[in-house]
Amino acid sequence: NTSLAADIAGATKMDRPEWGAVHPQSGEVYFTLTNNSRRQAAETDAANPRPENVFGHIIRWREQPQAQKFEWDIFLLAGPTGTATPGTALQLTADNALACPDGLWFDPQGLLWIQTDMSGSLQSEGPFGNNQMLAADTAGRELKRFLVGPVECEVTGVVTTPDGKTMFVNIQHPGDRSTPTAFTSHWPDGGNSRPRSATVVITKEDGGVIGS
Repeated sequence: NTSLAADIAGATKMDRPEWGAVHPQSGEVYFTLTNNSRRQAAETDAANPRPENVFGHIIRWREQPQAQKFEWDIFLLAGPTGTATPGTALQLTADNALACPDGLWFDPQGLLWIQTDMSGSLQSEGPFGNNQMLAADTAGRELKRFLVGPVECEVTGVVTTPDGKTMFVNIQHPGDRSTPTAFTSHWPDGGNSRPRSATVVITKEDGGVIGS
């Protein structure tokens, strides 16, 4: 099995790797590490610096095809307002605080779209609200919240049309804590309807490129 083979080879054990994305211009690789509440203080390392990492982080690396080594850094430490990413000027605010980064995608302009997958106490009643999607300028580490999903959903999967003017975003399992007789969400139909997964279509009012 791949995991056992990696352990034998001495691979670094990461905090729940989820999605990866490659920058269309620089070729840098970005990977979400959603969380790992079981990591002990003695098990931390440079790539996974926090014990009981309930908030997750995003790592990136760059290499040449012929190289035997590569450079890497932590692009973002997720967490509540005030969380800083060491070695950078990035400090999270109420406008971009996030937890459990999961979905990851670069648009043709090079904007990085980050989607979250919180569960349990972190979601809804916690400090982060519902799951969300953010956009990041990776060169300057500028991070902005773009949308917030309905109650108890996961925001997962995003793509745009080739001209960048229409975006499709998947909203998965809204009202995840519902029972057959008690719904915790009525999205997207409203009223007393059963919650359903759906794809949201987004355009700008001026018809321009999303993210511009």
